[in-house]
Formats: sequence, structure tokens, C-alpha cells
Amino acid sequence: MNAYEKALLHEVAELDALPVGAYNIRANGASAARNTTAHIDIVTKTDKPGIDILIKPGTVNESVHIPVIISESGLKENVYNDFYIGENCDVTIIAGCGIHNCGSGDSQHDGIHSFYVGENSKVRYVEKHYGEGEGRGKRLMNPTTVVHLG
Repeated sequence: MNAYEKALLHEVAELDALPVGAYNIRANGASAARNTTAHIDIVTKTDKPGIDILIKPGTVNESVHIPVIISESGLKENVYNDFYIGENCDVTIIAGCGIHNCGSGDSQHDGIHSFYVGENSKVRYVEKHYGEGEGRGKRLMNPTTVVHLG
């Protein structure tokens, strides 16, 4: 990761190193790092771009980070991330997108997050967006969040 990408990770997810717990870091349209735990699994979708985050029932005091960073001018992506949170969970999800664009092409990330929350579960969801760069290209972020309560 270059200096711009490291700075973006810090801005959107407060990460200066790989986090403890489950994470999926996406950089310039591809998976850059992934880790799962005994209670949280992250699976690449097979039917469209994105991931499924599976949190087992009874999971407490765990977190999952899913930041996206883009440092390529002209890159456009659309991803679908579905969170399946079991019953009786208490978890934190850290998401976000950072774009550093020094070029003339527009860079864009559209993230569609759907949450399926089991009964008696608590979810703390933090999502930050940050754009920088001296280029003429735009830095476009279009998040969509859908919540389904069980």
C-alpha cells in the first residue's frame, strides 16, 4: 500500500495497521486483505460484486471492518455487501470509502449494504466517507443502506 492508501484507511476506518478481528479491505476494485474469526465469516459473492458477512448467533464484543479505498483515477465500482447478523448479537461494523484522485477521470464507489438483523441483536454501524486529491476528476461515493429486522 502506498502512502495515499494508508492515509485513506486511517481517515475512513481509523486503521494504521490490520485490525483485530474480522475484516475485508478493498483497494482499487479488488480485495487487498481479509480475515475471518470463529464467529464472523466473510464470503465473496458469486452472482454479483460484493461480500456476504455472516455473524453467528450469540456473537458479542466483536467487530468487522470493511473499508474501501480508491487511488486510481477513472475507477468506477458498484458492490453489494449483505450482513447476516444472528440472534442475540452485540457487534460493531466499521465501513467507509476513501478516494484519492489526482487524475482527470472520475473515480466512483457505490456500496449497497443490506442488513438482516436477528432478534435481540445490537449493531453499532459506523460509516465514513472521505475524498481528496488535486486532480480534476470527481470523487463520487453513493452509499445505500437497507435494514431488515428479524
